[in-house]
Amino acid sequence: MIFEVIERSLRQPNRVIPVEALLGNCDGSRMPDVIASQLTPAISQKLVEVCPTAAFRIEECDGWACLKLSYGECIGCGKCFEPGEGAVVAAKSFTLCGNPKDQLVRVWDLERRTEIAPLRPEPGVVREQIHRLLGKALNVRQLDAGSCNGCEAEIAALTNPYYDLERFGIHFVASPKHADMLLVTGPVTRNMAEAVRATYEAVPAPKLVVAVGACGCSGGIFAGSHAVVGAVDAVIPVDGYVPGCPPTPAMLVTGILKVLRRRIAK
Repeated sequence: MIFEVIERSLRQPNRVIPVEALLGNCDGSRMPDVIASQLTPAISQKLVEVCPTAAFRIEECDGWACLKLSYGECIGCGKCFEPGEGAVVAAKSFTLCGNPKDQLVRVWDLERRTEIAPLRPEPGVVREQIHRLLGKALNVRQLDAGSCNGCEAEIAALTNPYYDLERFGIHFVASPKHADMLLVTGPVTRNMAEAVRATYEAVPAPKLVVAVGACGCSGGIFAGSHAVVGAVDAVIPVDGYVPGCPPTPAMLVTGILKVLRRRIAK
């Protein structure tokens, strides 16, 4: 019987997600995308009022009213979809993962109904380019600084047969002394602040730090709480941010690789 099971398993098609479909994919994350041509001042005001984390803001830009969306503060709750009246939809592609914090914000001119410095999708990255980028294995230490464990569930999925992170030469390690990169989740609670600093110091240089999730990027729904110090960058330096609540495994891979590309470019 065991041989029948093995034979049936070997006949199954490969289920691993192709690289081309993985990078930039944010399907299921509920991150909002804005259709600039359908945006009006009235809709923008509704978006500001309904957003629980103030990720949407109306500000003045060079004398014009503009709508700003900070993905670092967005928790993907979806409350903006209905009042958006078609101007806000669930994003299918998201290329801001792994960006510096100031590049997590998009801006739309409400008068002209256009995006200021529009989001430009990156060209697809194939398997050979990724292996050439890494050159050798990348060791990652995941650090929970006060997370609800939503991000941890998505990070754990990176090692399953569908995403198979190790095909890129990326491995999770148990000790920060063996790590090249810290993947930090959650807002940094006061009880964890010193442990986060000690873990960062234990990682040998050169090292990279990626803040994961809305909490890691901005504090998320816990921002301003007396129980937390703040976002990850309030305690240790951060090289890149992966927004979302939680980010999907595809968004995590996209962010990790973008941080690597930026470091190598330097």
